[in-house]
Amino acid sequence: MKTQQEKVRIQKTLSDKGVGSRREIEEWIRQGRVFVNDVQAEIGMKISPRDRIKIDGQVVRHMEIKRKNTRVIMYHKPEGEVCARKDPQQRKTIFENLPVLRQSRWIAVGRLDLNTSGLILLTTEGELANRLMHPSYEVEREYAVRVLGQVTAEMIRNLKKGVMLEGEPCAFDDVVDAGGTGVNHWYKVILREGKNREVRKLWESQGVKVSRLIRTRFGAIGLPRLLRPGRWRELTPEEIQSLHCSFVK
Repeated sequence: MKTQQEKVRIQKTLSDKGVGSRREIEEWIRQGRVFVNDVQAEIGMKISPRDRIKIDGQVVRHMEIKRKNTRVIMYHKPEGEVCARKDPQQRKTIFENLPVLRQSRWIAVGRLDLNTSGLILLTTEGELANRLMHPSYEVEREYAVRVLGQVTAEMIRNLKKGVMLEGEPCAFDDVVDAGGTGVNHWYKVILREGKNREVRKLWESQGVKVSRLIRTRFGAIGLPRLLRPGRWRELTPEEIQSLHCSFVK
């Protein structure tokens, strides 16, 4: 006999499996694409591990098997490398240091500009890459920023409240003083979009200059201290699962 404790809301069950975000799954349910034991699902219904779930006629367990083949690596990008497969100026690209794939290819999750270093995620799963990059999923990006110039409390308030950049409002979710001496000072900043040079432009809007920029985290994955620039490490299945949950609301 099934107990109430065994059952969990269908949106949470599917999002925990990495199938999609709760918001996305709710939309699939509204569209009549999700079935539980051959009965059309309803938003908020509770299911147990023994229930048979289908999305677009495909049993969810088959999606999990496919996901086991997904590979994700973290790469510590040095300054001076470009995030392109080929560069017209013959500069070194991040793809030159990655493991060779025979039946698929590495997809970079976002980009870092030439003078920015730090964490780049690359995956063989296009759907995962798209979700992590799409603004609607609001996946956190964390950066360590060294700022040249005097930073006031008013500037910090402006950066968190929001400023207009090229006709669009932009802001950091958080700005934390990370120490330093003299005119160069470090800050930790968090935002949820990956617009071109957004971190630098936000600071420059306050009349100061970014002298160094390092991405230290993307979603649930942080840059390990022991991962040296130009090196990569493959994510474990548990880390990949945590990454899938980065965009679950």
